[in-house]
Amino acid sequence: MVSTLTKKQSFGAVLWDYLTTVDHKKIAVLYLIGGGIFFVLGGLEAILVRIQLAIPENNIVSAGVYNEVMTMHGTTMIFLAAMPLLFALMNAVVPLQIGARDVAFPFLNSLGFWLFLFGGLFLNLSWFLGGAPDAGWTSYASLSLNSEGHGIDFFVLGLQISGLGTLIAGINFLATIINMRAPGMTYMRMPLFTWTTFVSSALILFAFPPLTIGLALLMFDRLFGTSFFNNELGGNTIIYEHLFWIFGHPEVYLLILPAFGIFSEIIPVFSRKRLFGYSSMVFATVLIGFLGYMVWAHHMFTTGLGPVANAIFAVATMAIAVPTGIKIFNWLFTIWGGSIKFTTPMLYAVSFIPSFVLGGVTGVMLAAAPADYQFHDTYFVVAHFHYVIIGGVVFGILAGAHYWWPKMFGKMLSESLGKVSFVLFFIGFHLTFFIQHWLGLWGMPRRVFTYLPNQGLDTANLVSTIGTFLMGAGVIILLINVIVTTAKGKKVGSDPWQDGRTLEWAVSSPPPEYNFKQLPLVRGLDALWIEKSAGKREMTAAEPVQDIHMPNSSILPFFISLGLFVAAFGLMYRTEYAWGLPVIFIGFGITFFSMLLRSVIDDHGYHIHKEELPDDDDKGVKA
Repeated sequence: MVSTLTKKQSFGAVLWDYLTTVDHKKIAVLYLIGGGIFFVLGGLEAILVRIQLAIPENNIVSAGVYNEVMTMHGTTMIFLAAMPLLFALMNAVVPLQIGARDVAFPFLNSLGFWLFLFGGLFLNLSWFLGGAPDAGWTSYASLSLNSEGHGIDFFVLGLQISGLGTLIAGINFLATIINMRAPGMTYMRMPLFTWTTFVSSALILFAFPPLTIGLALLMFDRLFGTSFFNNELGGNTIIYEHLFWIFGHPEVYLLILPAFGIFSEIIPVFSRKRLFGYSSMVFATVLIGFLGYMVWAHHMFTTGLGPVANAIFAVATMAIAVPTGIKIFNWLFTIWGGSIKFTTPMLYAVSFIPSFVLGGVTGVMLAAAPADYQFHDTYFVVAHFHYVIIGGVVFGILAGAHYWWPKMFGKMLSESLGKVSFVLFFIGFHLTFFIQHWLGLWGMPRRVFTYLPNQGLDTANLVSTIGTFLMGAGVIILLINVIVTTAKGKKVGSDPWQDGRTLEWAVSSPPPEYNFKQLPLVRGLDALWIEKSAGKREMTAAEPVQDIHMPNSSILPFFISLGLFVAAFGLMYRTEYAWGLPVIFIGFGITFFSMLLRSVIDDHGYHIHKEELPDDDDKGVKA
């Protein structure tokens, strides 16, 4: 039978359902909750940083605590907020957009989430167990090897656990998009969000192993006394920088590309026009993914690589602006002459264009190696980075959340509250970071916890701090919107925006467990819009109504992740406490026993018989 959550279910039943679920839609909700909590936590850390810098010689926090807060803010936002929130939207939407009933490996999908969550939890427990990491979100070996306490150990082990979950998720989406597209869904008929998910997943596949290697070698240096990065013992700290940035720069693109995909879905819907230049958008996406691996050393212009290497990476960095520019013009041409509806998602999409362009322009400035020598360690780089990440990625996440919320939960977020939240966040964002370009040009170094008065930096820092409170207010309004909608929101139909073009708007909101009663037949780009234009109420089905195979739920992903979480504590404390070594064996024992159970359990899933499928159109494929 189809398992559904009802209001009559106890809290324990709901909790068990989400602990054991392998349904991509429920895993999307888990990612949304987990990533949302870390997003709020990272935002609070950012506000604390700006409070400390609001006035000269402030002493809200000490230099050591400031380094910890700054490190955890960057690490949390990049690894534990932005990526999981994008995974939430990918899980909620991509299988629906390609006409699939789930992802290729539902069990691994669940495992990826729990690894992320336990890795993030392990990292944040450092606040309560002797101090958080304090070497910056990059954790360069020259700083991290000399860091006292276990803060860096929490960083290294937590990110390895969480990163394994990200790698699993990326491989899963690749397999899903390659193998599980509905009949007629060719690559050049895939929606842009699916395309950007595909390219981002490929970036994950090749970018995360170098990070894992770098973190593993750093772990060996700190916990086992090796000398991979210790200059005094023949190591080389610059190798760590290469390993980190071979991951770190593709990471920027694997974050921004899904945001590009989100805007490429929203702008045509609320302009009531087909996306301009679909083919060029696809090829620009692939080209960005390809060039993303050729630019990592522009983060290292000041390390002394030499003029030849600097010139090569400068040219490659400037070249990557070309496919990005193609996308900008295509979005503008899509809007041009359209019947525009300024909903909350569309406001984020339209405001994203100038915001991201500013981040891109300063990126080209930083691509010039001689100029980078002057900008590199100043707040100009902080401003550039946040215009890309917030003006691009966070705007995309907020736009996508408002756009697909009714599809995920069956209720529309309040448009009035959404627009208030947008205005506060948009003004706060530009107030915070636009002026930081001038702070950098005036000579304010980054990563400093205070500064002297009467240097011309006081007013600009105060303005920047005020902006963070406006951004925080915008997030609070968004949370109120979510709570109010959950409690009182009205249920919506399959296509609440009334202009949906892609397959996710062809099924009920929220979708049934099996997504599609009959797999749809895709007859072109914007498959649902084609059916609407032909005057049809339903998608053309590619198969008769038949039994549907579904995977069984499982608690094993939770225990596999829990085992690694436990083992990490033992690994870190093995030389200090007698219980360290046994805890290592207990943790790995839990993981390996759970994996063994998975391999021996005869888990073939179950079938929903066609007689049990509802007859009403709202549960099937509907236009």
